[in-house]
Amino acid sequence: MSELQEPLVRFIEVQKSYDGEILVVKNLNLDVARGEFLTMLGPSGSGKTTCLMMLAGFEPATHGEITLEGNPINNVAPHKRGIGMVFQNYALFPHMTVFENLAFPLKVRRMGRSDIEAKVKRVLDMVQLHDFAERRPSQLSGGQQQRVAVARALVFEPQLVLMDEPLGALDKQLREQMQYEIKHIHESLGVTVVYVTHDQSEALTMSNRVAVFNDGIIQQLATPDVLYEKPDNAFCAQFIGENNKLIGTVKDKSGNNCIVDIPGSGIVHALDVNAGNIGGATSLSLRPERVEIDPSEGKYPNVFEGKVKELIYLGDHIRTRVNVCGHDDFIVKVPNISDHASLVKGHPVKVGWRADDCRALDVYQEP
Repeated sequence: MSELQEPLVRFIEVQKSYDGEILVVKNLNLDVARGEFLTMLGPSGSGKTTCLMMLAGFEPATHGEITLEGNPINNVAPHKRGIGMVFQNYALFPHMTVFENLAFPLKVRRMGRSDIEAKVKRVLDMVQLHDFAERRPSQLSGGQQQRVAVARALVFEPQLVLMDEPLGALDKQLREQMQYEIKHIHESLGVTVVYVTHDQSEALTMSNRVAVFNDGIIQQLATPDVLYEKPDNAFCAQFIGENNKLIGTVKDKSGNNCIVDIPGSGIVHALDVNAGNIGGATSLSLRPERVEIDPSEGKYPNVFEGKVKELIYLGDHIRTRVNVCGHDDFIVKVPNISDHASLVKGHPVKVGWRADDCRALDVYQEP
């Protein structure tokens, strides 16, 4: 394998336990490609932040090996790994100006004054803060402080930057703006980023690939579109985006398709992803935007009677909650592109969907 093809980061059979008994990370095998933006996504306690801390050198691995550029780094001190870090709390030096904060990593590396000034100017321009060089962190807004934190992680031109929930303290509008800014910086520099978040929309917006963690294990590793459109299991289907879940029994299987019996409601034709054996329970996953209200006759193999329970106008679509198959919380996202006279709270409707849009998965029991 050539140097360019060699992954920049490798986790090889990595485990982590804090008490010697319970594994918070279980046999992790993960490659991070050069120039990739990889997000570790999962709920609290899933192991994602622990993986980032082990990569940074702030936590030792209990078992296994972590390599950077093909070299083992388990016993390398954090400051010798040459990795940039961005934290949720910014971790800026309050007594230093913006310029001094950015110059600090370069001074530690004994860089010359002219080089320091050139590199600091470059990252200030990159994050559009060139007019704020002499201000202290307390004189900046939250978004400006976060830009400084990102710039400081990039100023010494590391090959790898780690970001731990860096946008968690920002309000929604600013958080979304920063998502695009970080994404554009990554694309322009080609630096490798490993990003940790519990925010699924953030992960889908920014990443080349997303590793979904639960219970110390990667449940699925895929591009954002594959993760959303083709979840491998019920956990990923529920955790990524809004999802309708119907529990039924597998009645028949043929090739990639299966027939599922929903108790008291009828038969559903679905795509067999990991439905299990005939006679066993399965969880059907169906995205709200894949469902149509009052479809034309014969358009779909799956059509059910329902009743409108709630309508919420959200501009580009109407979020419609319908009682379907015994569920009061079945959601349909109706595009705001046509007449919606039939959408009246309490009125009966029909809902329909394609078999391929309905994925038959395992039955995940939430803790």
